[in-house]
Amino acid sequence: MSSEYTIKIPATSANLGSGFDSIGLAIDLWNFVTIKDGPFRIDINGYGEDELPTDHNNLVYKSFSRLFQEIDQPVPDLTIECENNIPVARGLGSSSAALVGGLYVANIFAGNPLKQSDLLDLAAKLEGHPDNVAPAILGGIQIGIYNDQSLITSSVSFPSNISLVLFIPDSKMPTDSARNILGETVSRKDAVFNLGRLGLLVNSFSKGDLGDLKYATQDMLHQPQRQKLFFPMKNIIKGALDAGAYGAFLSGAGSTVIAITDSREYTIGYEMADAAMKSGIEGNIFVSSIVNQGVQLIEQGED
Repeated sequence: MSSEYTIKIPATSANLGSGFDSIGLAIDLWNFVTIKDGPFRIDINGYGEDELPTDHNNLVYKSFSRLFQEIDQPVPDLTIECENNIPVARGLGSSSAALVGGLYVANIFAGNPLKQSDLLDLAAKLEGHPDNVAPAILGGIQIGIYNDQSLITSSVSFPSNISLVLFIPDSKMPTDSARNILGETVSRKDAVFNLGRLGLLVNSFSKGDLGDLKYATQDMLHQPQRQKLFFPMKNIIKGALDAGAYGAFLSGAGSTVIAITDSREYTIGYEMADAAMKSGIEGNIFVSSIVNQGVQLIEQGED
């Protein structure tokens, strides 16, 4: 008897401006992974189908295998089918989706030996920080910190009518380049700047004071440096704010820019695209929302 499981994993956005490496949200945009018994094969459709590895270096397979190593069991033969709707190298958590997807379906395949908290700990360890993997697993808006080696997460409430307007450039922003450009140290002034705004960010979402997001999404720890790699960013953010968005920020390491609003989504998207075009960048607008649920099993079958 052979088993087959299909799961879906949401896109995520980390940092949200002021919350560098410590906060993220889940987006209603999904990758699908189907894993079944059979000869080893990996098929990819959608984003990354011509560039992502289809051998044992594939991230879904590597994280699937890692869970079996964790529970000290041999990795079974399997066929993986990926339907990728999350753009690659655009700051929308495509690698986290692959990592979380592989771990989650491996846990199901193995009979659920790990609890959700164990999966979250393992995913954050593999990813290096929890800001993408926490919302990919838990959904919603998640704060993630480490106390020594212990991962602590906390969900942030938010108004249900929030919309996300994504400007997704045609050009990539390699995560390694975007991280390597950051300095090793920051000034006390910049740290205080971000601390206050991160507090305001969480309070704005929790209380529904969306007007404060204009200030709460400001940042001095990573966006000014990444501006050097993606010079249209500032103009795209300004275009969103001028069109009525409550706040706007570089998603993760970029290159996607996200605006937060509760109305006029397509007007805001048009102004973001127009600002990008005037800076020599083409791209697409996608209107979405924050989704409350993370990775989930959607289909199970046996032959």
